[in-house]
Amino acid sequence: MKIIMLGAPGAGKGTQAKKIAAKYQIPHISTGDIFRANIKNGTELGKKAKTYMDQGLLVPDELTCDLVVDRIQQPDAVNGYVLDGFPRTIPQAECLTEALNKLGSKVDYAIDVDVPDSNIVNRMSGRRACLKCGATYHVVHAAPKVEGVCDTCGEKLVLRDDDQPETVQKRLNVYHEQTQPLIDYYTKEGILKSVDGTKDLEEVFADIVAILGE
Repeated sequence: MKIIMLGAPGAGKGTQAKKIAAKYQIPHISTGDIFRANIKNGTELGKKAKTYMDQGLLVPDELTCDLVVDRIQQPDAVNGYVLDGFPRTIPQAECLTEALNKLGSKVDYAIDVDVPDSNIVNRMSGRRACLKCGATYHVVHAAPKVEGVCDTCGEKLVLRDDDQPETVQKRLNVYHEQTQPLIDYYTKEGILKSVDGTKDLEEVFADIVAILGE
């Protein structure tokens, strides 16, 4: 079962990807993890990726695709995988389709965790983080025992810059511009399935399982 997760930043696709991976016993593959692993192991692809990352540049589509294709050919991915954070653009999607065709393989499902922008802005701006120990909270869904104070170490909690409403909206705009076209791409391929990401986490997962089968 080869699955691609789509969804705006903050839609909860990473959480769902981990749950899918655990249930179906297939690897959860995120591009960040692949980059880190290749750089740590000093692979050729890793060295190439590092030269871009060290300059604060985005790793080019072709190289990112090579890294992903290399990863999905590892033994643990023989029964499938969940791709999280890739592809992000149409060129990446085309590159992936082409590479999989050569391997005699294809993606089975592209699952879009659909959440309106306004929900995401509200959700993210309710996040609070402890900069000392890294614990995270949410003012509504996972509030600390004492408002504004970390349960674990007693430090003051902050709203990170990444979670500020303006920043979140900017990231959403980039998402719609770059990644939204993927929804059309995978709809044409006939593999797009959409789930309502505004529901409770477990309900969203149940909807995904209903699509994938037990």
